[in-house]
Amino acid sequence: MERDFYRNILIATDGSENTQRAISYGIEIAKISGAAVYALYVVNTSPIISEYWTIGKKNVYEIIRSEGEKAVFEVKKIGEASGVEVKEVVLDGYPSNAIIDFAENNNIDLIVMGTLGKTGLDKLLIGSVAEKVVRGSKVPVMVVRGEEQS
Repeated sequence: MERDFYRNILIATDGSENTQRAISYGIEIAKISGAAVYALYVVNTSPIISEYWTIGKKNVYEIIRSEGEKAVFEVKKIGEASGVEVKEVVLDGYPSNAIIDFAENNNIDLIVMGTLGKTGLDKLLIGSVAEKVVRGSKVPVMVVRGEEQS
């Protein structure tokens, strides 16, 4: 019985070095399974963030959105080098919610994302997007820990 286990893979990226391993894993899985990849970056426009954006709010938004476009383009370049089709997506919203909603509304079979491995106060104040996605997603999630810095 032949079955395409993964047809559509979502690779969530924040453009950091920390997501590089997750991108590599996602692209490799897509290559093996013949899946299409959606590279997703979410511009965080949650009320907590935007409430503090006052002077230069539009400029800050444009800079962050531009960084997001660069991040998904990098995933596309890596995918193309491996013969994997990558569609670039940049959305506005609360990152974990936007990732979950996109996956559930676009027939995504697997979400691949990195984690910063935050602990303590950072995790308490910011929370982990990866953790929220794992807890809230109906779609399977692969969380790939970033390289440890020594």
